[in-house]
Amino acid sequence: LRGHGNSAWATGAPYSIAEYVLDLSALLDIIDDFPVYLVGHSLGGVITLLYSGIYPDRVRKAISIEGVGPPRSHRVHAPASERLRSWIESIRGIEQRAPRSYESLDTAVARMKEANPHLSDDVAKHLTLHGTNWNADGSLIWKFDNYARPFAPYGYDLDDLAEVLGGIACPVMLFWGMESRLPDPESDGRAASIKDYRLVRVPKAGHWVHHDRLDIFLKEATTFLAGR
Repeated sequence: LRGHGNSAWATGAPYSIAEYVLDLSALLDIIDDFPVYLVGHSLGGVITLLYSGIYPDRVRKAISIEGVGPPRSHRVHAPASERLRSWIESIRGIEQRAPRSYESLDTAVARMKEANPHLSDDVAKHLTLHGTNWNADGSLIWKFDNYARPFAPYGYDLDDLAEVLGGIACPVMLFWGMESRLPDPESDGRAASIKDYRLVRVPKAGHWVHHDRLDIFLKEATTFLAGR
């Protein structure tokens, strides 16, 4: 996925949900072993569901962890001029500052735990080791491209999203952490367009359900994927 992990960063700021779905589509075309099983978290979960709705014959089963699109309460449709201005100003702000660096692995791990307080020390260290690059001076920076942070000024509205999710033909499993900052996707209606889904509500888990409660996630996911 462009701008994430070990994937290359895009030149400038061409990051939007459409480009991310394109990345997944290109990868799966190279693998060429359809139908596939897809598992995604957060943004990756949204990408998983969108791809499943666009190419329903290519996906056998899909799992989305905390990823059914932004909550309805966050979807304020500002005028196009306002959205474009806000995006431009955000990008220009990123251009004028260097990526934040951390003087040691311990400080980067502390930041990881601050942002994700449910993580154990071992998991936080593991994610930090794989999610950072070392600078020549011994400091660390996140692999994530800051240009991917601002929401693109264009994208799918509620009707578009509902139409695509309504095209999903395979069984879907949704995971929601009961201590997440995001609301229950069933209660707020975000999952309503998916025809065949099951929602797993996971206690004592935040946004990173698969890290916070790996035991529950593996049990539910493996049973779902192995079933007919």
